[in-house]
Amino acid sequence: MCGIVGYLGDLRATDVILSGLKKLEYRGYDSCGICFHDQTSGNFLTYKDKGRVNHLISDFDYGFTNHFGIGHTRWATHGAPNHINSHPHASASGRFVIVHNGVIENYKELIARYLPAISFVSETDTEVIANLIEYFAVSYPVDLAIRKTLAILEGSYALLIIDTRNPKVLYAGKNKSPLLCGYRNDGICLASDLMALVGVSSDYYVIEDKTFVKVEVADSGYQFSMYDPIGIEYTPMRHEVNLNDDEINKAGFPHYMLKEICEQPSVIRKIMTNYIVDGKFFVDQDILDMFANRKRLYILAAGTSMHAGFVGKALFENITKIPTEVFIASEFAYNKPLLEEDAVFILISQSGETADLRACLVDVKKMGYDTLTITNVKTSTLAREATKFLEIFAGPEIAVASTKAYVGQIAILSILAYVLADKPKIDLIKELSKLAVAMEAIIDKREYIHDLVKNHLVKRNCFYIGRGIDYYTCLEAALKLKEISYIQTEGFAAGELKHGTIALIEQDVPVIAIITQNHIDKNTRSNIQEVRARGADVLIISTNHTMKAEDDIVLMDVHYLLSPALAVIPTQLIAYYKALDLGRDIDKPRNLAKSVTVE
Repeated sequence: MCGIVGYLGDLRATDVILSGLKKLEYRGYDSCGICFHDQTSGNFLTYKDKGRVNHLISDFDYGFTNHFGIGHTRWATHGAPNHINSHPHASASGRFVIVHNGVIENYKELIARYLPAISFVSETDTEVIANLIEYFAVSYPVDLAIRKTLAILEGSYALLIIDTRNPKVLYAGKNKSPLLCGYRNDGICLASDLMALVGVSSDYYVIEDKTFVKVEVADSGYQFSMYDPIGIEYTPMRHEVNLNDDEINKAGFPHYMLKEICEQPSVIRKIMTNYIVDGKFFVDQDILDMFANRKRLYILAAGTSMHAGFVGKALFENITKIPTEVFIASEFAYNKPLLEEDAVFILISQSGETADLRACLVDVKKMGYDTLTITNVKTSTLAREATKFLEIFAGPEIAVASTKAYVGQIAILSILAYVLADKPKIDLIKELSKLAVAMEAIIDKREYIHDLVKNHLVKRNCFYIGRGIDYYTCLEAALKLKEISYIQTEGFAAGELKHGTIALIEQDVPVIAIITQNHIDKNTRSNIQEVRARGADVLIISTNHTMKAEDDIVLMDVHYLLSPALAVIPTQLIAYYKALDLGRDIDKPRNLAKSVTVE
């Protein structure tokens, strides 16, 4: 959640910051703002308001020479989304200006102890941080005042800090929330996401938790320094910015979501390329050793990643014969079940920054368990802090509603299950290749699916039904439709309809049934007849080997354990086209964020 961009360099700072904020819109936000130094007047100017970055760009004047500034897109946690609560925030005197991603858990206690006389303008915890820095700056140099403030903050933060008395230094602090330092000879850019560094940085450095950062003008150009919690400077590992504008633009598609749906066959092939060595799937031996002789696997995830985890459970239990359980991360973090001691935890996250999942990781590491993160971002917090990680290789996923990362997660889980199995009864290279072809075939029929949507999804509620592994697809399908079209949608195990839910079936209510397995075909079709008898408008998704003449969408045959990665595609298209017809903001649905970095 929230996007942060700061810049000090030769380029025009407002151009860098506003362009960076545009690239970070996918993370989700409700307001935005910028503070920059006008070199002509010597003043710092702050523009902010509720709404989109486009309004920030068009409604204000940036005709000033400027090379230093900070910007922010806010997803509201403390206080309503409005002008007053938008970032940046200033201290009482206006000396310190900051932007902040995260949640400070003890901000009320800090007000009572240090700032009882301050009249706060906003409802945010962020304004407290700015005033704490000012409080300590009365008695200490600025560097030490910031470090003292960081030391007493409890919670998560990625902070960029301006001292308006010194327009040649940018300060930062980081704990739990992501923050990167991008470097190029002509300037330094700090941002919460790698995408904001594209075009302005050649290299980047991951800022570790509890780090204080100082970026400043130097004799040779620009330099940064990073200090650990006790003030010892350290040198972080350098990474190359390996994204380009082609990877993060729409490539001619009207929306990122449609582009990413259409990229899914190439994601499967890219994963195969990266995990096949000498004609065989390869996973690091240290990972295989970590799983050796384990009695149980635990999968922790949230949202779409949790639905991939359910498919992972089917993959592990069918291919490796290891009992596997799936838990919602936000529940597990504070309501732990009875755990098997001889177990491994698998954490699944597209961004690798999911806050409630990180809370789980901290706990299970304390309990002595080995952990494996499956993520799309190899430099993310969860990838770095787990025992090991596997990269999804799905490429940047910008639409808030996850599509290609989901199928990538299923592919990675299938590869892991395959390499862990003693004698896997599946030719996974062949099956994944078939999957990619089958994906292309249904994506090519997307206009036909659009026509189905126009004819069938005409009410304000909808149901997906299926059995077995199809039920997991129903859960993900329902999530996609509700999150971007705002239509109330539920995914149900088809056999459970008669235990209460069938009371909601009335005339013309859309019911979408998924049938990819022969052994439950008749059962699910019996449930279809039950809802049809009560007036439901039924749409059926099946495969070549389960199809009947009445079915609406027929998919190519793939291995049944991989069918969720295929059957989900028509449901993604259904969600996309319904949202399109309703005029929704498809890539940035209301109230949602791409990377959920607060608990």
